[in-house]
Amino acid sequence: MKASNHGMARSLVFAAAVALLTACGGHGSDSVGGAGSGAGAGATPAGGIHLQVVSFGDSLSDVGTYAPIAKLVGGGRFTTNPGQVWAQDVAQYYGDTLTAAYTIDATQKLSPQGGFGYAEGGATVATPADLNDFLVDVIGDIEMPVTQQVSSYLSQHGSFNAGQLVLVWAGSNDVLRAGALPAGAATVQTAANALAQTVRQIVANGATHVVLVNVPNVGLSPKGLATPDGGATLTQESQLFNADLTAALQAGGLQNKVIQVDSYTWINQVVANYQANGFLVANTGQACDASKTPHDTSLLCSPSTYVAANADQTYMFADDLHPTTHLHALFAQFVEQQIAAAGLGR
Repeated sequence: MKASNHGMARSLVFAAAVALLTACGGHGSDSVGGAGSGAGAGATPAGGIHLQVVSFGDSLSDVGTYAPIAKLVGGGRFTTNPGQVWAQDVAQYYGDTLTAAYTIDATQKLSPQGGFGYAEGGATVATPADLNDFLVDVIGDIEMPVTQQVSSYLSQHGSFNAGQLVLVWAGSNDVLRAGALPAGAATVQTAANALAQTVRQIVANGATHVVLVNVPNVGLSPKGLATPDGGATLTQESQLFNADLTAALQAGGLQNKVIQVDSYTWINQVVANYQANGFLVANTGQACDASKTPHDTSLLCSPSTYVAANADQTYMFADDLHPTTHLHALFAQFVEQQIAAAGLGR
């Protein structure tokens, strides 16, 4: 996991740069790496049952892997910081506090932190990180694919247990990297099948409450809309991933062993009814000002770089791919409803 000397120097230069930005008006946050306070040990949480939350996935669920560097400019998560991502909201609902399993340091090295948030921004289902070019000048090529995240958990903890809620949301980066159709379909299918096998591994190792979220409609993101075909290919590949995932779950007899959450249909409905959901801007804009936010990524977005003071609540997207605080909160509520409908808690 160690970076090269060139990478180390590059990261240190970045750290110095963001420190200067901080002095010029950025706002750090000591709480960026963790969630808000969970329910007290003696209190009944909002979800009606205490559960320890374990999370695997990509930037949509990353609770602070890159916070030690990103917080220098008030960033830390892939949203409108200092807001939380959906997995943190769900954890609080069940009386838990979700923190990062690994965090990065200035030498571009991941170090274990003891948390149960294994999701890392930039991660695919199974493709090694060194084939990715995600923010390499900031974080290097270190993000663990979901297959490795689960292996890391098992090497550290041995198994899952009935007192845990395991959240799995991955595949969007595989869709984004699949390329044009029809060739891209093979990449999507391979990733979907690998994710189903990873879910099988989680269940086989003792997990009894597993929430599996399918891929959202990536074509509806601002990034998708900006592509030459207006997101049509990304939408089709999102559909292909979800169909392949469902087929793999059926073939493996896993459908009744997981709580499936349809984020694809959910985001379609929210975009179509964005004003009724409290947004002023749907998927046609971003809350983080591209001219003020380093690298134009929500990882480094803070209130000082919002396009408006309340953009974290009135915009759907933080940058061209990632949800704002409000959209994350709405999705967390949707997930909690699906979990309750499956008979767990309320």
